[in-house]
Amino acid sequence: MQSQPIIVVDALDVELGNKKILNQVAFSLHAGEILGLVGPSGCGKTTLLNTLAGFITPSKGQIAIEELPVMSSSAMLAPEKRHIGVIFQDYALFPHMTVAQNIAYGIGRFSQVTQNEKVTKLVQLLKLDGFEQRFPHQLSGGQQQRVAIARALAPEPKLLLLDEPFSNIDARLRNELMIELRQLLKSLNMTAIFVTHNKDEVFTFADKIAVMHQGNILQFGQPLAVCQQPNSWQVADFLQLGSWLTTTLYQDQLDTPIGLLSVNGKELGNSNKMQLLVKPQHLEIDADEHGESVIHHINVTEQGYHYLVTPQSSEHNYQLSVYSDQAFSVGQRVQLNILPHDYILFQ
Repeated sequence: MQSQPIIVVDALDVELGNKKILNQVAFSLHAGEILGLVGPSGCGKTTLLNTLAGFITPSKGQIAIEELPVMSSSAMLAPEKRHIGVIFQDYALFPHMTVAQNIAYGIGRFSQVTQNEKVTKLVQLLKLDGFEQRFPHQLSGGQQQRVAIARALAPEPKLLLLDEPFSNIDARLRNELMIELRQLLKSLNMTAIFVTHNKDEVFTFADKIAVMHQGNILQFGQPLAVCQQPNSWQVADFLQLGSWLTTTLYQDQLDTPIGLLSVNGKELGNSNKMQLLVKPQHLEIDADEHGESVIHHINVTEQGYHYLVTPQSSEHNYQLSVYSDQAFSVGQRVQLNILPHDYILFQ
């Protein structure tokens, strides 16, 4: 039997300047779960993070941490009483304090002996040995982030909030740091919520994903499940899961610009005009001098050649993404074939 959630958010609304920023946001997380918030700029990700932390007052809804209401119609706990740690995008380290002083900043209520023990333990956990007396400007970006993480963990919060924690890290070190931080949070059974614009970070770092759009959570679940079965075209489009083909439904077939597809009695709704999500792995490409498509752009990736393919005729309008080991040239005519699979369509 699963334990009670660490955090429960229910029907959360936020209005700023007479504009609704968050609308009926609801989700829950259990101990040790890591949630990635993704969505286009301005969708409300950072506002949600700041509202959970207590920096923004919501207009409606409830927030509970370990069943203790921190925001409801009858309670509004101050940020410092919520048992929430926050790591800001720019780390917000105090420039005039050493690494050890920064880490100890939020634990002044403890005795000096206890403070020293906590700092020593966190320095070891975050691999900051030998840097205790350095100042932030003497550290690399990755080391500064480690200090920010240690400072947030020092008060032993029940929930950790991270605002784009990897955006300032060199791309070469980003994946390594994500794996290391995930392992640390898992070893502490720490529940965490982080904001990112990069879906790849969610797959590396998170257990759950929430895709946001215009203040709403469109879909919540495990990253793989969301990518395999997006519940709306906005989710599929933001996560860049594939390309789009306008199709027409004729009985049990889909008429696409690159061929007919059998839908085998699948329920497709009332509209005969639909958008078919075409993922690169579901496309085959072959050279064909009479083909109805043409190579528009080529780049080389670790997965092979990546082609953007457009129609030969101006009668159609599409741009499909496909990977192949075969070498084609820009302008070469090709034939595309969609492999049978569980088709994903939206009206």
